[in-house]
Amino acid sequence: MTDAPTAAICLIGDELLSGRTRDINTQTIARFLAPYGIPVKEVRIVPDEQDRIVEAVNTLRATYTYVFTTGGIGPTHDDITADAIAAAFGVGIDEHPDVLEMLAERYQLMNTEFTPARRRMARIPDGASLIENPVSGAPGFQSGNVFTLAGVPKIVEGMLGDIGHRLQSGQVVNSVTVRGADLREGDLAEALAALSERFESVSIGSYPWFKTVNDHGVALIARGTDKAALKSVSAALADLVRAQGITPEIVDGEA
Repeated sequence: MTDAPTAAICLIGDELLSGRTRDINTQTIARFLAPYGIPVKEVRIVPDEQDRIVEAVNTLRATYTYVFTTGGIGPTHDDITADAIAAAFGVGIDEHPDVLEMLAERYQLMNTEFTPARRRMARIPDGASLIENPVSGAPGFQSGNVFTLAGVPKIVEGMLGDIGHRLQSGQVVNSVTVRGADLREGDLAEALAALSERFESVSIGSYPWFKTVNDHGVALIARGTDKAALKSVSAALADLVRAQGITPEIVDGEA
């Protein structure tokens, strides 16, 4: 791993692969990490199969500074992520006494039976630290550089609140967007290539949009850690748009 922190996301669940469930968590986690200067470099989706989860987690945690898994820590038979994380780290897994007590009290207050299935959510890999779940109670956990979160987007969002203080920040990547209505990518290709060679420290992307025949164009997005270079690129992109006879719309941050 390099000194600059990086992250990967491992989405776990047959429902994602079948298309029954739409992934929202990738965007949520990536946006959460951006202010810390931690870019997401890879995203994998794996089925509810322990060997596949173990292989993915071990590969990703050896490659990136942080790994975020989502899904598979609920009460049902196919919630096997906790067992898979324990296997990936070569440790045991058991009911965590603090989690067991918290869940028992929670279900008692809800006047709901604390069944063996619900007790499964208290099983935590040995040595893992808990990640608070302010939404539904059952916590996630951190094993080494791997953060294991629930799959429900609102719960993921809540759990992220207990992760920021655990992260090593990197250089924050800033961005600027220059939009041009009625622009066409082909008209800008050569000029953008030359600009990319001139400013190697800045990443420049071209993203067309087409909502209707009257609402289409191209968004030019520049990203980088050097604010001075980014400012120069922003001005150059605006000039490119003006050269096409179009008034540029400049937006700080990604559109």
